[in-house]
Amino acid sequence: MIHGTVPISQDVEHPTVIARLVSILSPGIPVSMAKAAAGTDNPATPTAVRIVVAGDRGTGKSSLIVTAATENFPANVPPLLPPTRLPEDFYPERVPITIIDTSSRPEDNSKVAEELKRADAIVLTYACDQPQTLDRLSTFWLPKLRQLEVKVPVIVVGCRLDLRDENQQVSLEQVMSPIMQQFREIETCIECSAFKHIQIPEVFYYAQKAVLHPTGPLFDQETQTLKDQCVRALKRIFILCDHDRDGALSDAELNDFQVKCFNAPLQPSEIVGVKRVVQEKLPEGVNERGLTLTGFLFLHALFIEKGRLETTWTVLRKFGYNNDIRLADELIPSPTKRTPDQSVEMTNEAIDFLRVTFDVFDSDEDGALRPRELDELFSTAPASPFSEFPYTDAAERNAFGGLSLDGFLSQWALMTLLNPASTMENLIYIGYPGDVSSTIRVTRKRRLDRKKQQSERNVFQCFVFGPKKAGKSALLDSFLGRPFSDNYNPNTEERYAVNVVDQPGGIKKTLVLREIPEDGVSKLLSSKEALAACDIAVFVHDSSDELSWTRATQLLVEVASHGEDTGFEVPCLIVAAKDDMDSFPSAIQHSTRVSQDMGTEAPIPISTKLGDLNNLFRKIVSAAEHPHLSIPETEAGRSRKQYHRLINRSLMVVSVGAAVAIVGLAAYRVYAARKNASG
Repeated sequence: MIHGTVPISQDVEHPTVIARLVSILSPGIPVSMAKAAAGTDNPATPTAVRIVVAGDRGTGKSSLIVTAATENFPANVPPLLPPTRLPEDFYPERVPITIIDTSSRPEDNSKVAEELKRADAIVLTYACDQPQTLDRLSTFWLPKLRQLEVKVPVIVVGCRLDLRDENQQVSLEQVMSPIMQQFREIETCIECSAFKHIQIPEVFYYAQKAVLHPTGPLFDQETQTLKDQCVRALKRIFILCDHDRDGALSDAELNDFQVKCFNAPLQPSEIVGVKRVVQEKLPEGVNERGLTLTGFLFLHALFIEKGRLETTWTVLRKFGYNNDIRLADELIPSPTKRTPDQSVEMTNEAIDFLRVTFDVFDSDEDGALRPRELDELFSTAPASPFSEFPYTDAAERNAFGGLSLDGFLSQWALMTLLNPASTMENLIYIGYPGDVSSTIRVTRKRRLDRKKQQSERNVFQCFVFGPKKAGKSALLDSFLGRPFSDNYNPNTEERYAVNVVDQPGGIKKTLVLREIPEDGVSKLLSSKEALAACDIAVFVHDSSDELSWTRATQLLVEVASHGEDTGFEVPCLIVAAKDDMDSFPSAIQHSTRVSQDMGTEAPIPISTKLGDLNNLFRKIVSAAEHPHLSIPETEAGRSRKQYHRLINRSLMVVSVGAAVAIVGLAAYRVYAARKNASG
C-alpha cells in the first residue's frame, strides 16, 4: 500500500519520536485505523460519503463490495449490485458510506459517467493477475475522469491478489509511482484479495478517509509544502490560541489547544517532548515563550508527511473549516432580510474595530497600508477580498500603492454594500472578537426616505450614466485622485469607485460611484428593481458635443421613466464634462429647456483635465441626502399624475356628496321622529 503523501524532507529520521509526537498531540487518533478519530460533531465534517467503484470487466468490483459489506466471499455475484450501504459504526469516524457498483457494459457508459460525477471518492480497480487492466488505468480510466471533470480523490485498488503468478511479483510502489506522478488525484494505492480477506476493509476506509481528510487542500505534492490556504487557516488558529498575543504558544496555551481539539490534556513531560522534537529539526520553531508559528506549521507538516491528515483536519474542523478550508456556512450569519430599496452598512462597532486593525498593521506608521501590510492583514483569510473585482481598483491609493484609513474603510463600505456576507466572513477571518452579526445594519427604505425628505444613510450609491466618450471614467478617476489622461480606453464593463466625501460641519459620508456603460443601460433597466439600490443618478455628457448631450438626455428620460413606472424614482443631476473646451452653440438653450421641462437643476460644469470639479461630489451627496428633491419628471409621468389627481378629485366630490346625503337623511329621520313624538 502506498499513499499520495510523501516525505517533506528525506532527513527526517526519528520515527519513534514522531510516532510518540503524533500520539501526544492527538491521543484520540493513534496510528491504528481501528481507533481513528470521530470528529463528526463539527458542522464542517461531511455527514455521508458516496464511493463509486469502477474498472474493467472481471477486475473484481462486485466481489470487493460484497466481501466488504458481509465479510464473506460470495460464491455467486450478480453482474451489477444495487447501492450498498455500510452503517455509520462500520468505521470509527461514524460516517455512513454508500458504495455504488458500476456496469462494465458499453451500453451503460452514460450511466457510469453520471455515477462518477456524483461520487465523493472513486475506487478504480484492476486485477493483479491481468496486467493489461493496470495499464488501462492510465490509458483509459484516469483520463476519462479528467474528461468528465471529476475532481474527487481516487483510490487505486488491485484485486484478486491471491491469483497473481508468484513468478510475476512486483513492487507496488515501483509500479504505481510513475502513475501517481502523472495523476495527482490518486490518493492511495492498495492491493487486496476478497477470496482470502486480505485488506478488504482498508479499501473503503482509505476511500472514506480521502473524503473526510483529503490531501489536496492541505499539501502541494509538487513542492512538498503546505498549501497557502492551509497555512492561512493554521495561522489564524495559532493567533486565536495565542491568548496573550506574544507570538508563541506557552505551555498553558498549547495545553488549551490540545484540550479544545482532542479533548485530552498534555502532561508537562509531553509538552517538553513536543518542543524538543520541533527544536531539533527547526530551532526557530521554539523560543523562550513557547512554540512559534513556524514550529506550529512544522508540526502539521510532519503529521501530513506521515499520512496523519486526520490530525490536521481535526484541528481545522474544530475551528469551523470545511473541505475547501473556508469557514463553514453555518458559522457566518445570514444578512438580515431586506427589501430591494434598503441597503446594508457597517455599524460603529465594526468601524472602530477596523480603525484599530488599521493602526496595528500600519507597521511603518505612515498612515497608509502598503500592499505588503494589507497582505499581512489578510494573511489569516483565504485571500485578500480587495484583490478581487470589483474592489481591486475601486479606492484611492498613494504613490506607493498604499490605502489611507479613509480608503481602507471605503473598501469595506463597498464590500458591505455589495456583499454583506463577505464583510462578516472576512471580519471573522481577521479576528473580530464579538458577535459578527452586530457589525452590519440595514438602512431605512428609500421610499420612506423620500416621504421624510431626509436620508439617514452613511453610504450613498450613485449610478453614473452617459454616452461613450462623455467622460464617465475620467470622473471616477478624478474621484480617486488619479491624474487625467488624454488616452481614451473604452470601458465595456461596470466599474466602481468609492471614497469619503467631507460634508459641512465635519461630517463624513461615503460615496460609491457605479459607472454604467452606455451599452449596458438596456440590460440594467430590464429589471424592475434596477434603480431600487440607487440613491442618486448622474448623467455625464461632453459639453462640446451636441450629440453627446442629446444621448445623455435620452438616457435621463429612460431612467426617469423607469423610476416612474416602478416606483423607484431617484434624484438626478446632469454633469457637463470637458468644460475646458468650447460648448456646442445651442448648449445653454437646450439645457435650459430640459431643466425646465423635467424639473431638474441646471447642468454642473466640470473639467477633469483642469481638475475643476465644482464641488461635484459634495453636491451629489447633498442631493442624495434630500431624496425628495432633484427627481426629474417626464411628460408621461406628469400626465399620469394629473390623471390620478383628477380621479382623486372626482372621488372626493362623490365622497363629499355621499356624506351630505347621509347627513341629510339622518337629519330628516330625527325631524320625523320628533314630529311623531309631539303628535
